[in-house]
Amino acid sequence: MARMTAARAAVEILKREGVVNAFGVPGAAINPFYKALKEGGGIDHTLARHVEGASHMAEGYTRTTPGNIGVCIGTSGPAGTDMITGLYSATGDSIPILCITGQAPTHLLHKEDFQAVDIATIAKPVTKMAVTVLEAAQVPGIFQQAFHLMRSGRPGPVLIDLPIDVQQTEIEFDPDTYEPLPVYKPSATRAQIEKAIGFLLESERPLIVAGGGIINADASDLLVEFAEITNTPVVPTLMGWGTIPDDHDLNAGMVGQQTGHRYGNATFLESDFVLGIGNRWANRHTGYKLDVYTEGRKFVHVDIEPTQIGKIFAPDYGIASDAKAALELFVEVAKELKAAGKLPDRSEWVASHLERKSTLQRRTHFDNVPMKPQRVYEEMNKAFGPETRYVTTIGLSQIAGAQMLHVYRPRHWINCGQAGPLGWTIPAALGVAKADPESPVVALSGDYDFQFMIEELAVGAQHRIPYVHVLVNNAYLGLIRQAQIGLDINFQVNLEFENQNSPELGVYGVDHVKVAEGLGCKAIRVTEPDDLLPAFEQAKKLAAEHRVPVVVEAILERITNISMSPTADISAVKEFEELATEPGHAPTAIRSLQV
Repeated sequence: MARMTAARAAVEILKREGVVNAFGVPGAAINPFYKALKEGGGIDHTLARHVEGASHMAEGYTRTTPGNIGVCIGTSGPAGTDMITGLYSATGDSIPILCITGQAPTHLLHKEDFQAVDIATIAKPVTKMAVTVLEAAQVPGIFQQAFHLMRSGRPGPVLIDLPIDVQQTEIEFDPDTYEPLPVYKPSATRAQIEKAIGFLLESERPLIVAGGGIINADASDLLVEFAEITNTPVVPTLMGWGTIPDDHDLNAGMVGQQTGHRYGNATFLESDFVLGIGNRWANRHTGYKLDVYTEGRKFVHVDIEPTQIGKIFAPDYGIASDAKAALELFVEVAKELKAAGKLPDRSEWVASHLERKSTLQRRTHFDNVPMKPQRVYEEMNKAFGPETRYVTTIGLSQIAGAQMLHVYRPRHWINCGQAGPLGWTIPAALGVAKADPESPVVALSGDYDFQFMIEELAVGAQHRIPYVHVLVNNAYLGLIRQAQIGLDINFQVNLEFENQNSPELGVYGVDHVKVAEGLGCKAIRVTEPDDLLPAFEQAKKLAAEHRVPVVVEAILERITNISMSPTADISAVKEFEELATEPGHAPTAIRSLQV
């Protein structure tokens, strides 16, 4: 048996579990682990500027490629508490990341030592496991269990807290014979799938709601195959966007009180049966008026987490299964039914959804100065192709982006869905670009999200991680301002001020171009809509040439209200702007407008 420190054993396990990249910030209590990282080799480390940023980088890294598990590392005390937001984000969206923290020596844990906090107890509600390791000999088993838990069932994050003396203690460990534990995933039975398909056969206007669990299971191809065999339109959720290409004839558009398409909501409200696979029935999809969402239709819910079934509303039938295992059987049974001539003709239902997709569109083409945000997304559709990986978190920028951008592949819309922390976008985009340096990465932020963790741009400059960041700036907390309309207030949401160092900005305040350049990146400011496309093209060239993040700032009109339901009702979405009435109003729509 080889003898090594527990920290070195942990590093060897990381490598054998497939870890090749990590993100973090060293500190005194985690330095022995960093020594082991250096001496062990094989894991590339990206130095973050903030440990919360490291956790979001790890999450972006995981989301990009099937099988990835992002690792974030920090010292004791505030490093762990700073990463709680990242753990919350990961657990909310079923994303496995491993958070490793340093800790005070075990004999001082009860003595209020410097930066000694019970991080395991703090992290428990937002992890699948959170543990402070008190015995060095337990380190290999705990790391082995961590990877088993992160990959089994509903994926999610784990935190391992390592006291400095535990890290430094030598143990017996043989890395050459280490093996990961088998992963547990529930699988549907043939009888369950046949019963679920029975609901589909009995319906006249069925839909499939495709959630992020399909992406987690790497089962998008199976989803498309099943939809094509049965000729059933598909509604991707925000987390499932990309499971079926936007331009596929069976993509019915997204549904929701905010990030829904007009045609998607209209088609859903015409449906009589919904098969949900790998989705949570999140309230931005269903709205808060569940009677509107459920009335007049039956539901079958397939989810990897048994306790998720019935949590939001009671389906007519539920199946606890990994999405891939279920879809393999759905395809198998559907093929048999098709061969036997037992699948109903859905051509009329499909034609009706395509008609809605061709007529119920929002206008994107505006020539206003200052610009309307809709025009920014129109030009993004022109500039960035199907291979683009979009990264964003929350705000009017994200809501409008979901309504107007196009996604064609799984893991090409990387969005923090459940937690939505401001500041997530920059570090997550860096994690995405680190995981896939060959694909173009385009981040999307409003000005406040951009400012929350703007220092992480320096990470991209230092480590040469290029991507394009589209910043839509109206010097407002736009989503919160819009949410305050119902309260008849406009309070503490305006960010404007006259910057004495950049008077050319007027009241738009922060000079993002100067800040980005000061952090080692490139930046372009755009004030005219016709300059957007050239700016995007220039940004792509600058990113390729200089290998750093490139910011394109679009100066918007101060107030724009994006389509959404003030009453959280998917049947009552308010359209604040004029709608598309001729093809030139929505030139980048998936289907040309029919009038």
